[in-house]
This record gives sequence, structure tokens and C-alpha cells, in this order.
Amino acid sequence: VQLQAYGGGLVQAGDSLRLSCAVSGRTFSFRSYAMAWFRQAPGKEREFVASVSWMADREYADSVKGRFTISRDAAKDTMYLQMNSLKMEDTAVYYCAGRQTQFRNVQYGTTWWPYWGQGTLVTVSS
Repeated sequence: VQLQAYGGGLVQAGDSLRLSCAVSGRTFSFRSYAMAWFRQAPGKEREFVASVSWMADREYADSVKGRFTISRDAAKDTMYLQMNSLKMEDTAVYYCAGRQTQFRNVQYGTTWWPYWGQGTLVTVSS
């Protein structure tokens, strides 16, 4: 399974941006994979942003709740992160991650996720 994140860019505070994560792999299906977005700001550790379980349960970090929306399109094998009302503190490299799992709950630590995209940079200016 390979993940490719794209859609980052330079935006102003208050703007919106949509990230995409294209998934490829002969055995891949959203019906058996949990997916997530993480981000890593300069000098900081990679942190959980949002996830969607194989049953489509969605979870968000408190810092993005109400502003970000995670979604997926099974027909395109693509996951999205719609980011609204962006703030300067949202500036980071955003990574998509995946894990094949039969469990409904996901874990927020990076080590639980075996598959990662290469990251896409989001820069929010004032």
C-alpha cells in the first residue's frame, strides 16, 4: 500500500485548503483500513490531526475540531482533509497515514500507523 499526500500550499489566515491522499495497492480498501492525517510543525513532534475508521467514525484533535473535516472517496481511493479558518499555528507538513485493522478504534500515536505518505507543506501567513 502506498500513500501520496498533496494539495498543500501558501495561504493566508482565515483561508481554506483541501489536502488529498491518494492510496494505491492491490489489496487496499477503505472497508478494512483506518486512515488519518498527522502534521509536524518545525521543531515539534508529529501530532495527530484527524482520523476516519473503516466504519467511517471520525475523530479530531481539539485544536482543529470544528474547522477541519476528514472524508474519503472509495471510488477514487482518496482521503481528504478540508481545512477551513486556517490559523498561523496550522503551519506544518501534513502527512497521511493508514493501517489495516478490524478494530473500530484508532490510536493517536505515530507508531501505530505502518503506512505513510510523503507529506505536503501547508504554510499559513498572517
